[in-house]
Amino acid sequence: MRDPDPIALFRLSLLGPLVSRTQLTRGELKATLRELAAKEYDIPDSRRRQVAEKTLQSWYYRYQREGLMGLAPKPRSDQGRSKIDAAVQERLLAAKRENPRRSIHMLRQLLEAEGVVPRGELSRSAIHRFLQRHGLSRPAGADSQPEERRSFLAERAGQIWYGDVMHGPRVLVQGRPRKTYLVSLLDDASRLIAHSAFCLAEGAVDIEGVLKQAVLKRGLCDKLIVDNGSAYRAGSLQGICARLGIRLIYCRPRAPEGKGKLERWHRTTRSQFLSELNPRPLALEDLNARLWAWTERVYHCSPHAGLAGLTPLERYQQDLPQIRLLGSLAAQLDTIFQHRLQRLVRKNGTVSYGGRFYEVPYELTGKTVWLLIDPHTHTAIGVEDEAGTSLGAATLLDALANRHRRRRKPTPATVVNLTDPAPPIAGLTLVDLAYAQHYGPIAHRGAADPTSEEK
Repeated sequence: MRDPDPIALFRLSLLGPLVSRTQLTRGELKATLRELAAKEYDIPDSRRRQVAEKTLQSWYYRYQREGLMGLAPKPRSDQGRSKIDAAVQERLLAAKRENPRRSIHMLRQLLEAEGVVPRGELSRSAIHRFLQRHGLSRPAGADSQPEERRSFLAERAGQIWYGDVMHGPRVLVQGRPRKTYLVSLLDDASRLIAHSAFCLAEGAVDIEGVLKQAVLKRGLCDKLIVDNGSAYRAGSLQGICARLGIRLIYCRPRAPEGKGKLERWHRTTRSQFLSELNPRPLALEDLNARLWAWTERVYHCSPHAGLAGLTPLERYQQDLPQIRLLGSLAAQLDTIFQHRLQRLVRKNGTVSYGGRFYEVPYELTGKTVWLLIDPHTHTAIGVEDEAGTSLGAATLLDALANRHRRRRKPTPATVVNLTDPAPPIAGLTLVDLAYAQHYGPIAHRGAADPTSEEK
């Protein structure tokens, strides 16, 4: 048995005061219809809020004759048939198939320019319905079949992490409100939050800071899936992931379905965390402290419908033996997360960064080096060569202190006494050959053998 049409049920609910009566007195039908027409309704699939009196009257009589089926919308008598002339239809199909990139506007212009139809006679909606019926209304380059998408789950915790940013509430920074961004990393298999924090920006430095805390707390993931934002495309993040052995994967543009689990975390955060906060702005540190407490005490310990009733923490703990730990990388973690910028060492043994000069080992003068930067303090720390070998520290230039610093002088080279006679040159020199070629036989008669001694 088919379910009743929802539109028919809605119309029946409006006629309730009339159809529930077995008999109406004289004038009662008209008065009731007028009363019903004066009310406002939430009409399905419509922006209108009222129903006309004559429309209500027609519904009432149709219900009396046909019952509930009489209140269902009637299909158009011309449904499936186009009012466009057959010759125009053929030209439209041919023009669209010749160049699938042609828009409705271009098709109409083309047919009007060719004289197939008078100007302004063919409507956009008629062309759209006609092309849609022939399967030609999809955008240029779109697949003829819908793209197949399947739900999937990582085999174990730590195999796949997702990273994304959500707009957060305002916080107080030095007494003034500032917007925040929630940067989160979520484990696919367990739905555990590797780390999440509200930041004052959504740049590469903020994302790298969250990633650093995540690997310290939860070890290393195999794959990190992020969107195509400029912050995720930064060379610094790509270099960090490469040094940690993490494969950085970018979602396709305009395909948010690939990060549905993380979008669900954002929705949970809005409905269960942000909705419970005091409306007054908090300090950034206080907001993050509350987020971390709620994440560890509530979210990680609540049964998850997608985990067969397990909590994210319980599911994550099942795979603890397979989690990839930092190991020897832990001692190098600060260095791994430093940024590297290429610089040429000046003649005075300095390099520039952020409008300031740093002194490096003087032996590097004139060479190209890689300057190590702490992105959170915006200071230079040291220098490396292209292979990553440390070449020394970088210290902020103190020009006043350099007044009293002793300069190292290069070792003097061997001095050549220009007054000593040079040893004789065996054979003809380039000058002798040029002289002979220029002056010809005269040169041979007037010149003696340069290698012979005067007698």
